[in-house]
Amino acid sequence: MAERPEIAAARRWVVKIGSALLTDDGRGLDEAMIAGVVAQLVELRGRGCEIVLVSSGAVAAGVVRLGWKRRPHLIHDLQAAAAVGQSILVQSYESAFKEHGIATAQVLLGHDDITARDRYLNARGTLKTLLQLGVVPVINENDTVVTEEIRFGDNDTLAALVANLIDADALLLLTDQEGLYTADPRQTADAELIPQWDVHDTALDAMAGEGGSLGRGGMVTKLRAARLAARSGTETVIASGRRARVLSEVADGAATGTWLRTGQQPHTARKRWLASMVQIAGSVELDEGAVKVLRESGRSLLPVGVRAVNGDFARGDMVSCRDAAGAEIARGLVNYSAAETRRIMGSPSSGIEAILGYQADEELIHRDNLVLV
Repeated sequence: MAERPEIAAARRWVVKIGSALLTDDGRGLDEAMIAGVVAQLVELRGRGCEIVLVSSGAVAAGVVRLGWKRRPHLIHDLQAAAAVGQSILVQSYESAFKEHGIATAQVLLGHDDITARDRYLNARGTLKTLLQLGVVPVINENDTVVTEEIRFGDNDTLAALVANLIDADALLLLTDQEGLYTADPRQTADAELIPQWDVHDTALDAMAGEGGSLGRGGMVTKLRAARLAARSGTETVIASGRRARVLSEVADGAATGTWLRTGQQPHTARKRWLASMVQIAGSVELDEGAVKVLRESGRSLLPVGVRAVNGDFARGDMVSCRDAAGAEIARGLVNYSAAETRRIMGSPSSGIEAILGYQADEELIHRDNLVLV
């Protein structure tokens, strides 16, 4: 029986691999490590799981390819190294996955892709489509163009935001440490590994420390990432990527590494987040059939069920769904602007492209982005 049944039940995973695991002491990418991790990811997919990979290592690979002796400090030098190294990193993953007959997709994300709701919907839709196609997305921050003021700051945070984006069941942060300890094990002899803990407990802050020599990817960033992932109900495990078959152990629900528990289901957490968004940009009036579908079936809102549009909202805005009497039935993130909605309202989804000249989505509001009120 699994010691961590919630983890063993996870079917959608975000796996983050840090630079310390991927680079061979500054000599470039460790191809053997990449091949080993990919083999474990393939095994996890064989269990029926969906995988999104968030990988560091682009800058380190670029530094070696450019013949530089050390990692630069200037932002433009770092961006140049990332531009050179990203292709090397993705090619390494593509080659490794190809050995198993699996396709990969390079996805570079920036801050606006997550925080701007229209681009959030685009990124979410793309990632979910790739998963449906059986493709493994390989994600990294768009280091080539970001500036220090807007960058995520570390791929732990990026991985957590991706977990939010796709409603992941579990986030696995692979590092060169066994997990989170009660103190830094390199400085404190009696430091103990924490097998599991409530992610929201403030007692963890002192244990994680401020990162120190671990740099941007220290335990403090991993704790912050776990709390960020918990917003959508994602369970987080921190474990050593050097441990043989670590992915299999974690996925089996074994007590490997540190499990930072959320205590809530992803679907419930996401609905709570949507319900808490109070800035409503506009509203749509629904016919009786659409009201019944939303109340009784929990399905998506289609354009055919809309009879009036109020306000001047944009794609990705929060929109209120109301009945003919003006009572709010639901709210959600809309896939079309107010102007577009006015043109397609009352029409079947099959007619959207003919009316607008393009089709972004079949639904006006997808059920995953819709909550009853």
